[in-house]
Amino acid sequence: MPASKSDPFAPLIPDARAFLAELTENNTRDWFNAHKSRYEAQLRTPALRLVDEVAQAISRRTGAKVTGKLFRPQRDIRFSKDKTPYKTHLHMLWSIEDADADTSCALFFGIDPARCTTGGGIMGFSPTQITRWRAAVDGATGDEAAALVDILALKGFATRPAELKRTPAPYGKAHPHGDLLRRKSLTFWHDLSRAEQAAPMAAVMSTQLTLAPAFALLGDALRG
Repeated sequence: MPASKSDPFAPLIPDARAFLAELTENNTRDWFNAHKSRYEAQLRTPALRLVDEVAQAISRRTGAKVTGKLFRPQRDIRFSKDKTPYKTHLHMLWSIEDADADTSCALFFGIDPARCTTGGGIMGFSPTQITRWRAAVDGATGDEAAALVDILALKGFATRPAELKRTPAPYGKAHPHGDLLRRKSLTFWHDLSRAEQAAPMAAVMSTQLTLAPAFALLGDALRG
């Protein structure tokens, strides 16, 4: 597939999905090593370029320090019953540093044989962050956060279910923002449409723009 005039990364998604689908059926070191040059040319090299260009673009847009990462294909199988050696997805991450580095949010982009996903937020609150998050949600931030979750859902960015089944003490189970209090993380996820998949960089940059209010809210809440 020729590169898009507007997005030079257009071939990345179809190439990655084709490779990963084949890897799913042949998840062995012998197969991967035999096709390593294809992985390097069609997945790793363009993905690293995308990571770098997105990091620079976000930094120019926001003024923040941005650190990008491409996750390695090898799985850690030491403590897993599943001994297949390779991941059947391609994942990228950008950490966007807040004024307080402890509250930095991350932006995500993932490709697997079935779908492509963008998203962002904080994958796991530290113990200090959980305390600050709950205090913020119990205060003035609660209404704003709940409204923002609803607005982003309408824009196609869904949250994962809350990790806790019960509202934590000392907050009552009838608390108006119980769903937010039961969270140990807050992330938003969007499955890319076929049209969005044709322009990966544009999709990631659009996700950053859409989630900017959520990142700002998390930064304010977690600074305490």
